[in-house]
Amino acid sequence: MSQEPPASTAAPERQRRDVPVGVVMVGMSAIAWWPAFTLGAWGEIFFDNIPGLWAASTAAFVFVLVERRPVRGRLVRALVLLIPTVWLVLSFAIPEQDPTDLGAIVVDLVAALVVLAGIPFTLWVLVRIIWPDFAAERRRRTIWLITSVVLGVAVISLLLGMNQSRFLTCEDFAISGNSEPPGCTPEVTPTTAAP
Repeated sequence: MSQEPPASTAAPERQRRDVPVGVVMVGMSAIAWWPAFTLGAWGEIFFDNIPGLWAASTAAFVFVLVERRPVRGRLVRALVLLIPTVWLVLSFAIPEQDPTDLGAIVVDLVAALVVLAGIPFTLWVLVRIIWPDFAAERRRRTIWLITSVVLGVAVISLLLGMNQSRFLTCEDFAISGNSEPPGCTPEVTPTTAAP
């Protein structure tokens, strides 16, 4: 018959096991918020997010192909990791000339899918590569918690981007090195009264 650890040692042990969950949750949220915010503020995802994701997902794709696991489980992950490559190929195959062109719309939609779905999935695969036992040690409820938090942060970031004029000024964007999004609020400077 196994004995439960005393309450004084059980709490620190549980806290130590929860640390990886917090690290994964914070890391994934920190990476997912900016693309969602730019989509809300500027109406597009900045180009530098997509090639960075492509590089990480391509490296993860190669690792998934050569890792020593049953092929069936690897193929699904490998196919999803190819989404950024599909976007890249479509970008070359369909030149973006007319924004109302169906091909250009498809490329833009795939780009949005690449970032919004690809970032969390790629991060999850990378976590599993770095921490192979992470998912095996976690209950489904914990995985859903991480997914919900990251998705919640992304949705709130999108809404914040859409409403950036309520709490940021055009100068906030300019001073950070970003272009001013449409509808940004100019900074109000106090006028000096004439003597």
